[in-house]
Amino acid sequence: MDLRLVTIYGGISQHAQTQSLQRGVDIIVAAPGRLLDLMNQGFVHLDKVEYLVLDEADRMLDMGFINDIRKITARLPEKRQTMLFSATAPAEIRKLAASLLHNPVQLNLSPDSAPPILVSQSVYHVKKENKKLLLTHVLQNDAVKHVLIFTRTKHGADKVVKDLLRNGIKARAIHGNKSQSARDSALKDFKDRTIRVLVATDVASRGIDVDKLTHVINYEIPEQAETYVHRIGRTGRAGETGAALSFCSADEKAYLKNIHKLIRHDINVVSAHPFTIN
Repeated sequence: MDLRLVTIYGGISQHAQTQSLQRGVDIIVAAPGRLLDLMNQGFVHLDKVEYLVLDEADRMLDMGFINDIRKITARLPEKRQTMLFSATAPAEIRKLAASLLHNPVQLNLSPDSAPPILVSQSVYHVKKENKKLLLTHVLQNDAVKHVLIFTRTKHGADKVVKDLLRNGIKARAIHGNKSQSARDSALKDFKDRTIRVLVATDVASRGIDVDKLTHVINYEIPEQAETYVHRIGRTGRAGETGAALSFCSADEKAYLKNIHKLIRHDINVVSAHPFTIN
């Protein structure tokens, strides 16, 4: 297409970006922080913008960009077309949409409900306070070689890493409160097998594609059933087999029930473990 385009993001020199801007562009693809910085320096003016696209809006919220987004949109023309894309629609996203969009048309794509066929699925029923003990127990199995663990919150991810390190298991966390360099470093260590375990929140894990990932562990059951399918799809790729283990406490049984409804597939219950609930 005969369009001039520039990508703007932090962590690198702004020189090449500002040179492109000064030559004139039709489309800017930007991370909010660096865009706002260049706006404040006078390199970017948004008074003639016709289209605003917010991609991965839920990730922007998780990464703490919401205030930057509001500052940017405040300097856009009122008359414009705005499009917002999000993999999930929690209350915060609906609130953001209401503040940025005027009488919008809402399009919902049907979720992918089919779990990967090469992934075995198991659930461990366990008291919430025993999950960390169960995790250590599971990781003592030599077959659990390369593991991506999911938690629902950033604080939860850090806590799991702390518990694992205390037990001599190398692990790192990746989530929105980590700097870009810290996230890149953790992912590199995981891909290089320098660490055996990576603990992630759902949003921060997007785009993670690791060869021969043997296991995904749902340390916490996701609130949305579709998220379960996305999580376990990180293993069992490219013809490889994989395993998905889920730790379910009493307060998460409703989430597990919704997962069963969505995938229409039995999940093997593992009762032969030291922390099973009788």
